[in-house]
Amino acid sequence: MIVRSAARLAAILLLPAAAVAQDASMLSPASTFAEADGAALFANVCQACHMPAGQGAAGAGHYPALAKNANLEAGAYPVYVVVHGLKGMPPVGKMMTDDQVAAVVNYLRTSFGNSYTDPVTAKDVADARN
Repeated sequence: MIVRSAARLAAILLLPAAAVAQDASMLSPASTFAEADGAALFANVCQACHMPAGQGAAGAGHYPALAKNANLEAGAYPVYVVVHGLKGMPPVGKMMTDDQVAAVVNYLRTSFGNSYTDPVTAKDVADARN
């Protein structure tokens, strides 16, 4: 049993990041995040890869900086990325409500040197899911 578990873990670790991002079944489909506000969601979900100050990281993968990121200017872009994933980022928005996605996106767009104050709404997120 331990050998089988080790082989399964090795197979998962060897999957290309893009394949993992496209396969939402790799996430726990019955799980949802409990945090309601953007700062708490960032701390629990995002900062492990994007770092506590949103500075991004490079190493085993590339995790883009969220700090002073012009790609966050149009709210629809980060909503799409959180909901659908992109490259190596899994679609973590599938484990969030529309309000949670809006909260974390609004937090990112107004933190870390970003000053995009036009808020994303839960309706914007619902529209992006379709």
